[in-house]
Amino acid sequence: MNFHLAGVIPVAGPKLDFNMPWHDALTPIGQDYLAIERCVVECANAGCETIWIVCNDDMQPLIRYRIGEMVQDPVWVLRSHTINKREYQKPIQIHYVPISPKDVNKRDCLGWSVLHGASVADKICRGLSTNLGVNKFYVSWPYAFYGPTLVRKHRDLISSKKNFFLSHDNKTVRDGEYLAFTFGLDELDQLKNEVKEKSTGYWKDPTERKEKLSLQERFSYRNFKLEDIFDTLTLDNSNIEKIDNYWKIDSWERYCLYIAEYGPKVRRPSKFILNYKEWNGIGVDDE
Repeated sequence: MNFHLAGVIPVAGPKLDFNMPWHDALTPIGQDYLAIERCVVECANAGCETIWIVCNDDMQPLIRYRIGEMVQDPVWVLRSHTINKREYQKPIQIHYVPISPKDVNKRDCLGWSVLHGASVADKICRGLSTNLGVNKFYVSWPYAFYGPTLVRKHRDLISSKKNFFLSHDNKTVRDGEYLAFTFGLDELDQLKNEVKEKSTGYWKDPTERKEKLSLQERFSYRNFKLEDIFDTLTLDNSNIEKIDNYWKIDSWERYCLYIAEYGPKVRRPSKFILNYKEWNGIGVDDE
């Protein structure tokens, strides 16, 4: 049975306090190695068949210029017994998804980028063929660092019916941590249904509901943190794997601590895995 694991990398969302002329996802985490590139490598190690980067049109050209349209599956290209690695490659397609204009400045937080990217990924793939529909979504965050190769040994758990969560100090994405996790179509529908309730003000007691909501209340979803969006996901019957080395880099202060403690140890992945390349156009053969 074919299992489609789609990687989702959320980029569109509030800016950090770096105040750089480029997007925060392009922050260096090592020499010649960017935060968003780590996410792409993580998705490749996790076994994703496709990768969907959710970014607006104004930031897409530079990200695409750096990453390209494909990354190689490390399980195939790094086989030790192969002489010519180019003959044993499994490229993973990278797609770029913009936020819908109707959601800009309304609910375009980092969490909504995940939900929007997942919805677009499944809609496009299922539109091509029902056999290509997404079974699970794997989310990798650009605002934290941990070894992208550590998920490789958990491929079977990630591409299974059960959801998968990375955990650090007994905390997951449900607690606001930038830790990878998977979810299915049922959870996607659940989270999207909660958007309207959470972003328009929700009171358990109907008598407390206001007749008219202010714009701030209607569009409050834009300011939601990860724990406000994914706190309803359940860890019951899920695969949970703990990691030790984990750094948040979502502020200048935390980023400086990471660079001082661990940054010099980080190396860019092999060019056999991560190397800019585009797909040939229709009817074009550049080889």
